[in-house]
Amino acid sequence: MTKVIIEGMMCMKCVAHAKQALEKLGSDVEVSLDDGLATLNTSASDEEIRKAIDDAGYEVKEIIHE
Repeated sequence: MTKVIIEGMMCMKCVAHAKQALEKLGSDVEVSLDDGLATLNTSASDEEIRKAIDDAGYEVKEIIHE
């Protein structure tokens, strides 16, 4: 499981946008606006995750692998 701390999400449309960006990496994704956190199961690299979030217009603060 990978957790991604995301900065810049302000509303549920932002959550949907970030979720769509991460789903393109081929993973199940849950995104929480309150926590600014995405949880996903993926084999994508940190670089791919960062690029997906950056391209969606948000900033990755931290990626945590559990």
